[in-house]
Amino acid sequence: MKIINAIAPIRLNDIGGWTDTWFAGHGAVCNIAVYPYVEVQVLVQDRSGDAPQVVVYAENYNLLYQLAPAEPTAAGRFEKLPLIEAAIRRMDIPERLAIEVRVHSDVPPGASTGTSAAVSVAIIGALDMLTPGRLTPYEVARLAHAIETEDLGLQSGVQDQLASAFGGISLVEIVQFPHANVAPITIGNAAWWDLEQRLSLIYVGRPHQSSAVHQEVIRDLGENPGGDPRLERLRALAKQAKDAIFVGDWTAYGAVMDANTEVQRSLHPSLVSPDFERVINIARRHGVLGCKVNGAGGDGGSVSILGNGVMARKREMHAELTAAGFQPVPIYLARQGLRVWSSA
Repeated sequence: MKIINAIAPIRLNDIGGWTDTWFAGHGAVCNIAVYPYVEVQVLVQDRSGDAPQVVVYAENYNLLYQLAPAEPTAAGRFEKLPLIEAAIRRMDIPERLAIEVRVHSDVPPGASTGTSAAVSVAIIGALDMLTPGRLTPYEVARLAHAIETEDLGLQSGVQDQLASAFGGISLVEIVQFPHANVAPITIGNAAWWDLEQRLSLIYVGRPHQSSAVHQEVIRDLGENPGGDPRLERLRALAKQAKDAIFVGDWTAYGAVMDANTEVQRSLHPSLVSPDFERVINIARRHGVLGCKVNGAGGDGGSVSILGNGVMARKREMHAELTAAGFQPVPIYLARQGLRVWSSA
């Protein structure tokens, strides 16, 4: 048996998010790839007799099942886990092989940190090893985005998939949706470690559905959403975030995080829920530099917090947030994006 391994990071602090969408047309997002990652293992062996070609094991759900063959355009073709199944069915699996696709992640469900994009990226990367040739990180990201928008009919920007495929800290410039350039933001080790130590990811304790929130925002943006001054403000904040990170000005970066969250509030009242406000208010009492509601926001998801560098205060903040019913998620910055390798 051959084992193919793939891991892909999630992202947080998507400054400029909402401008990477079809309705914005063009935009800029500055984000940070982080672990915990999504892990995919594909167990590969020769297929014999009438053995199923594809078995799926979703470890987080303790769900193991055979994936029935289906035409790419067949209605109702998804059985239990549409995202995983759609990613598998997008790939060309040789008929002579039988595979078991195992998926696991330590990220809480619906954390608004691009976990679904990381799942698609990791599955595509792993299954790409079954055939000659390799997809580039950009091609992997584009295919992962197509799976969410075309196969599943979801609203999705492009920055999540790109962050997962490329890793690191990046400025993603959307020239004309969905085409984008990914510019890595390179900083020294001391600044990298300092930023990693200051950042916190706080899960509010329940999943969210970003596509539903997208629909509300799109409706409220009106007939010319791409020209809305709030989206233009988000585009500018992404570039300010890039500049602040590049010089290690964490006070300026924290201010950008706060400003981005304020624009989110103005886009729709539901984007910064009462639970997010509670997290932010607790964080403020511990002298943090900035707070950013991740992703689309809404009733559930997570908040990124940039601390002032005093670790005792960060631990005190985490303790208070935990006592209030929220969940700090351990993270560290991911220098690399998608990684794929095989072993016998």
